[in-house]
Amino acid sequence: MSSRIDFKEACNWWSDLPAIWTPLGWREHMFRFNVFWNGTILAEPALTRRTAQYSGQGVQLGFAPSIVSDFREHGHPYLQHDDGQMRQGWVDHDAPVLWTEWWRDGLLIRQYAFAHLAGGGDTVSGVEPLYLWLRLEVERVCEALPVEERHGMHLLFHRGHVVCTMSMRDNIRFAKCGPYEYPRNLTVEPEGYGAQGLRVLEEGGKVRLSVVGGVDGVVASFFGPDEKEPRPCQRLHLQFPAKKGAKLDILLPMLPTEAGEFEREMALGYEGALQQSGSYWRRITASRVSVGVPEQEINEAIKQSVRFSNVLSERSPESGKVCKTSGSWAYADLWTTPGAMDLIMMMDMLGHHQTVRRYLDIFRDEQGSVKPPGDVYERHDGYLSTPAAYKSIDWLSDNGAVLWTLCKHYLLSGDKEYLAEFIETIVKSCDWIKSARALRNHGGYAGVLPPAVATDERTVIQSVWVAGWNYLGLTAAVKVLREAGHPRAAEFAAEAADYRRCFVEALRHKCESMPMWHDRRGKARRFVPTALAGDKRSESRHGFYLDAGPLFLVFAGLLPASDPLMRDTLAWFREGPQTEFFRKDTNCWQVPVLHREMSSCEPCYSWNMFHSWQLGDREAFLTGMYSLFAGALSRQTWISCETRGGMTGNVFAAPLAIYLMRLSMIDDQIEPGELHLLRLASPVWLASGESCEFVHMPTEYGPVTLKTRVSRGGQLKVEFTGEFRRLPGKKVLHIPPGVKGVTVNGAKTDVSSGKVELA
Repeated sequence: MSSRIDFKEACNWWSDLPAIWTPLGWREHMFRFNVFWNGTILAEPALTRRTAQYSGQGVQLGFAPSIVSDFREHGHPYLQHDDGQMRQGWVDHDAPVLWTEWWRDGLLIRQYAFAHLAGGGDTVSGVEPLYLWLRLEVERVCEALPVEERHGMHLLFHRGHVVCTMSMRDNIRFAKCGPYEYPRNLTVEPEGYGAQGLRVLEEGGKVRLSVVGGVDGVVASFFGPDEKEPRPCQRLHLQFPAKKGAKLDILLPMLPTEAGEFEREMALGYEGALQQSGSYWRRITASRVSVGVPEQEINEAIKQSVRFSNVLSERSPESGKVCKTSGSWAYADLWTTPGAMDLIMMMDMLGHHQTVRRYLDIFRDEQGSVKPPGDVYERHDGYLSTPAAYKSIDWLSDNGAVLWTLCKHYLLSGDKEYLAEFIETIVKSCDWIKSARALRNHGGYAGVLPPAVATDERTVIQSVWVAGWNYLGLTAAVKVLREAGHPRAAEFAAEAADYRRCFVEALRHKCESMPMWHDRRGKARRFVPTALAGDKRSESRHGFYLDAGPLFLVFAGLLPASDPLMRDTLAWFREGPQTEFFRKDTNCWQVPVLHREMSSCEPCYSWNMFHSWQLGDREAFLTGMYSLFAGALSRQTWISCETRGGMTGNVFAAPLAIYLMRLSMIDDQIEPGELHLLRLASPVWLASGESCEFVHMPTEYGPVTLKTRVSRGGQLKVEFTGEFRRLPGKKVLHIPPGVKGVTVNGAKTDVSSGKVELA
């Protein structure tokens, strides 16, 4: 490679994500706390139509450190803008405990926060009392700097008045004209802080917040709204000793809570609730799989992303069914196609098979309940779609994405009981694909799925993205049906072959009428379309041309990366004439490009990485992988973004990054029937003195364990074992650049050919 590529270097390519929000919650609960970059907590239960009955019961709780009880918002600009002075991170604990810190008046003050469900167990109704435990603590006092004896913190009680967008530097918008004030009058009991602490009460006596008592030197004052302020609010000012270790615990319920119920939670205390929360999270995130690489940031990104995925789930109080969601605030519904990446590329890939299994029943139960989103389609028993209660927009790709998920889950888990339950669901989805391809007189190419809604643009087009996802699902189904000895396996294999033939012929015919462009060396190249029929001119200028366009066809398996059309497509995004006008870290809706091998719109759809993977382009592959880890995840909390500087509170980008990391070390996809090791491994992970562990990693052949260690002399020690359900035809170890010698399971290996076939 021409230069060192690692996480640290990628941080020089990409600024960290600004103005993030990070969810804290409980698996399969209907509500989540969102903690903003500045410690503000949005406890908003009524985010979707499923929870509309809770409207008006949430709170937007701001935090502003101040020595004095007087408050003027102009002295706290970070409350509305990420000005860079705040820091966040995670406590090393079994439970997700998020810290946010302020450096103010010579003191480093931290807010610690974690969620706790009453009782500390699994949800039953999905709307059990949910709490956020908070601790304010003085972490440090600047040596020699004169400081006051007391410091303090304003707690600002607003109604929710923020919205979010996808745009850099404009992703959080505060209402310009309110209303801002909390919708009901609050009172404090008792009036002053003492051994019993204090309660902030609603009209009628429900508890909105409590401060735990018994801390010496604390003074509390409560104030009504100041109409002279730009955002009037009721507020509580807490003063505490300005000494290292001074701390004050606070309990915030998601909903105003009856005193009796609230006091049961208070009796646990911060430490008791934390112990229960830690036990719960330790149980639900347990996995046989473990991953460890020398770059600790990567390890932390994996750990936190698994936690986020668990939080982004709900249990219906009415039906008891559980379902994934795409986001914690925005996108609190489900976008099924990217949701498939969460379940397969991350959760199944990291061995959380039972967790994934929980969220598949709802797709089977609602199969055939939705008419596909295109004019010529009718309802079909086999069509798979987003569950009705979680629907935002139907994409025709959803059927293929769900089918791929159902099949890949079996291929990675080997769960035969699961397959027995779902095999007819899989067959019916294949039947829908077959019947849909047979439709005619729809204004598009015959033999290809007719025009339909493909993305949030809602245009009805014969999309290459839709074709790709449904082909991907169909070919995964063929693998499963063959392994199961199903009598229709050969039929659907023939269907898949004809599907590919018809699509490729149609694409090549369409491309004959597409314009040419010239790359930097003057070579004429073809502009490859995003759709075969129905598309408007604007769609080729839109960010979705990269994210949901022809780049996807390599991952889908419809065209190889070596195909001239794919080479032309990749070249367009890397060096097309529009790249001259690209403005980094600005609007995501500019004409899309690849920058450092990552999509300028939504990084999770950087399908070019599968071109580099297939072609063996290590430099481009690692550039893209590290761009995702450093540029599409917050380097403070590891929450993913949708667009850089836009929506966070999701796990859109993490699954692709984690999947690429796994492929770089353990690859069961590059050649049918083969397993390849270290094919695109990061040289940083195989540097002298470094070690890696990928333990019990799921593959389509069964779990494998790969451990590497490189000595100071460039000698690579490899330990490799497999628990194979079926043996790969070949097991190939690729010799990384710079390695002088290799031992595999204690035996010396000839490295002269650059790769070794293992016994």
